[in-house]
Amino acid sequence: MATVMAEAGASNKGLAKRIREVAQQHGDRVGTTHVAVQRWLDGSGIQRQTAMYVAEALSTKLRRTITPQDLGLPGAVQTSPPPSGTRYASSLPEALNVLDSLTRQCPEDGGSAELQLPEADIHSAALVWLVSRPEGAPSDNPGTRRVGMRDVAAIRAAAGFFMQMDFQFGGGHAHKAFRHYFREDVLPLLGADYSAKVGEALFKAASEMSQLLAWSAYDIGNHALADRYLLSTLRLTQVTGDRMMGSRILTNLSHQANYLGQATRALMLARASVEGGKADSTPRAMALFCAHEARALATVRDRKGAARAMSEAERYFERAGSAADPDWLAYMGEAELNGEFCHCFRDLGYGPEAVRFAERAVALTDPRYARTLGFCRMVLAQSQLLNGDLEAAVATAGLAVEAGDALRSARFHRYVDDFRREVSVHATHPLVQRFNERVQAAMNRLNDE
Repeated sequence: MATVMAEAGASNKGLAKRIREVAQQHGDRVGTTHVAVQRWLDGSGIQRQTAMYVAEALSTKLRRTITPQDLGLPGAVQTSPPPSGTRYASSLPEALNVLDSLTRQCPEDGGSAELQLPEADIHSAALVWLVSRPEGAPSDNPGTRRVGMRDVAAIRAAAGFFMQMDFQFGGGHAHKAFRHYFREDVLPLLGADYSAKVGEALFKAASEMSQLLAWSAYDIGNHALADRYLLSTLRLTQVTGDRMMGSRILTNLSHQANYLGQATRALMLARASVEGGKADSTPRAMALFCAHEARALATVRDRKGAARAMSEAERYFERAGSAADPDWLAYMGEAELNGEFCHCFRDLGYGPEAVRFAERAVALTDPRYARTLGFCRMVLAQSQLLNGDLEAAVATAGLAVEAGDALRSARFHRYVDDFRREVSVHATHPLVQRFNERVQAAMNRLNDE
């Protein structure tokens, strides 16, 4: 492989970029980076489909046929879905073993939605969680390290730091640090010695960190890995009966399914989150859960259902200050609610309403939430295009690309790609041509980092 790369004049970064482009041409998305290329050069295994993309990329460059075997990749065999995390764990030790296994997987080596968990497994997990009872954190681990509230505070501080990194720079920037911290500094504490009070706080903090791992894997584009993290995190919430965090996990699964066009799955999960969270969630959390039910209903063009769910979200949000919210819910403000609603109106085809809510979301979103701001700007651009305002749409999308060119987020890139496809009917228009040039320049800057 090194010899062929040298002949082709391909650097690790250059080859990684070509692999991503080849995968996209095949309707696939991979998160391959120069780091993954170096691992393959060092002898690490590679998935069969990715190896085919490598060979095709180098074949195109050299203008002759290159096979995976020519590259010294005989181990590029078809891999089945990882055995870890394929079902809802029946015990806490099983869940912790799965999480340890997942933290040893590199999300940039995959990205195909084909390895997602089957819908039946997700339905089963949601049902088991909905009817579960709190187990209580195990506290009979004598002879091990004694965990205190300071340890819990450290985990929560780290979760807040990682969450802000994810919002500001995208999941691709910090997932490696996430998983290393979780494996080395969080998982060992769950099997240590602690009081019942500390144990409950510890498991809640661990769930916060675990769901961040899931979210960043989703943002990178590895949906199979994200599914497994989310399923394992859902199991963690069962330990202490943390229904609010469990409902958030179901909402995350719904968000992911909706993004992937799996409308039935998204709607089932959103409704499970609403029903599961009703008894023990704050009004702010319920507003979030209802907003995602609205998102799923909008995807299936259920106008009446989406309007009802948005109204419920608004009613809950009006009481958002009446209860103490967990720190992880701090991002759910008026800007976030408007952002969810503008997605709904866009998907329902209501251009004027989509523009109004998108403009409000953009105006209210703190620049620290760079990825969210990027999404809202792209939805605003799509909504302006829906209204027939090409000039405003291209200007808005151009601003989103310029401001978001440092985001390592497959989801943001997908928003940009979707807009480029929608505006391609005006491909010969000078505004559109200049926009495409700006996108290509931004991608080149990102690939050169």
